[in-house]
Amino acid sequence: MIRMMLNTMRRKRMALWLAALVVMITGCERNPDLHLWDWETPELEIPMVELELDVYWDYQTQLGINYDWRAEWYYGWDEEDQRIFGELGYTEPTKFNLRRYYTVETPYAPHDRVLAAQIDGRIFRAPFEWGYWDILAWNDVHTLDGVQSLIFDEQTSLDYVTAYTNPSMNMSRYHAPRYNNSFYEPEPLFAAYEQAFEINRNLEGFVWDEERNMWVRKLHMTLEPITYIYLPQVIIHHNNGRISAVTGTANLSGMARSTILNTGIAGNDAIAVYFNMRMKKDMLMETERVDIVGGRLMTFGICGHNVNRVSRGQELKDVNRHYLDVTMQFNNGMDSTFVFDVTDQVRKRYKGGVITVELDMDTIPTPNRTGGTGFNAVVKETEDGGTYEFDLTPDNGHRRLD
Repeated sequence: MIRMMLNTMRRKRMALWLAALVVMITGCERNPDLHLWDWETPELEIPMVELELDVYWDYQTQLGINYDWRAEWYYGWDEEDQRIFGELGYTEPTKFNLRRYYTVETPYAPHDRVLAAQIDGRIFRAPFEWGYWDILAWNDVHTLDGVQSLIFDEQTSLDYVTAYTNPSMNMSRYHAPRYNNSFYEPEPLFAAYEQAFEINRNLEGFVWDEERNMWVRKLHMTLEPITYIYLPQVIIHHNNGRISAVTGTANLSGMARSTILNTGIAGNDAIAVYFNMRMKKDMLMETERVDIVGGRLMTFGICGHNVNRVSRGQELKDVNRHYLDVTMQFNNGMDSTFVFDVTDQVRKRYKGGVITVELDMDTIPTPNRTGGTGFNAVVKETEDGGTYEFDLTPDNGHRRLD
């Protein structure tokens, strides 16, 4: 008897609870009905910025400089270059890493937990608790040989992710006072960071998707390049076969070793970046036949800056000088390392671009010292940016002129 009375009371309570629930839902004026779970499922779209070099290297919008890089780039980019070095410009990634940081009811709060995911394509869909979220996205790295130089540090702090590269086996010659070796260049890296993305219980910003029969909200995150492409080329005049080849090894010094993905700001640790170059003979430059040593270099850019945020009239503070060193082989079997001061060109092309230096072989002696490098020549730019003066006298195989 007691059990029957308890069951009857439970049924009455259940009926009252259901009635209250029906009143709560049907009393809402929204159409279609909202189902207020403890989670909602926003959709994130990840568009890219313009990746064409003509567009990305448009310095007109920042500094009023009309820059036509194609008019300066005499080395070109043939099938062999693409086979060895890959695409000349940026390629659009298809896979992304995503990090979500929940800050509860406090926007811009420090991170104390992270949810990690990897997505194929541009759409990410997942439950979000009510409150504020910070969201970081960057591309998954793909290389021609399957070997990755980029390393991502997510352990030092939950508030930021740092990308950096490690030292190579190549010696660093100039302007890398902390390191004996130059560093591998990073792979192309794109990132976006959105803070204080709110999921509120009124579903503000959500729209009803008829097809999927659900409420969704779209967050458009625009990924930007945070590694920058340089195209160094050495124009060799009057060579006549004296420089016969290059070893393929080259360095650009004074560049950042790392960058923070959340801010895009490059680190302050200056390094020399190792990359490869190739020689092309008998190339037409305007009306002259020349030999050209050229290559493609990826860097984290100028230390201490997110150069995507440079505004018109802003002066970049760069305490580092930038030297390009290239090792070349002469037709008598000797090799020499030429070092060029390209500081002004790097600072002017802070988002990347063509770096051009020129050698007049009528002014350069052929090294005759056996057993290694014939001499090191420092070639400095004059005020007009296009003429270089040499006073190169081999001195026991090495001579640097300032």
